[in-house]
Amino acid sequence: MAHSTDDVESYLNALPEDRREALSALRVTILANLPEGFREEMSYGMIGYVVPHEVYPRGYHVDPRLPLPFMSIASQKRHVAVYHMGLYAMPSLMEWFLDGHVHRTGRKPDMGKSCIRYTDLSKIPYPLIGELAGKVRAEEWIRVYGSSLRR
Repeated sequence: MAHSTDDVESYLNALPEDRREALSALRVTILANLPEGFREEMSYGMIGYVVPHEVYPRGYHVDPRLPLPFMSIASQKRHVAVYHMGLYAMPSLMEWFLDGHVHRTGRKPDMGKSCIRYTDLSKIPYPLIGELAGKVRAEEWIRVYGSSLRR
């Protein structure tokens, strides 16, 4: 469910109440745990957490005018999504997350490569998502990202 808003508050206000509450809680959780060097902004029609050009001037290789994406949250057609680029790029982080998700929820997450889907909003493990947001420093993400480009 892409939104054409330019700011986070407008994006959230355009959502149905249940989605707005879930995404607002995710936002608060992520911001409370996100290391320095990242910035919140609208990115690809979602609430994004990026490495800004002031920290990584090269930007995103697909479009260097854009900052380096790291994490996003969004209301999609049938679910709330949490995207974390590090899960795809860092096998040890993926292993930690999968183990933590099973431990905290009793089940594996519904996932794509970097997308975690929650259709039942009451089952979102906010503390785990907060820990995930805080696991990777901006400098580390830049290093992992750069090494993946060289492959």
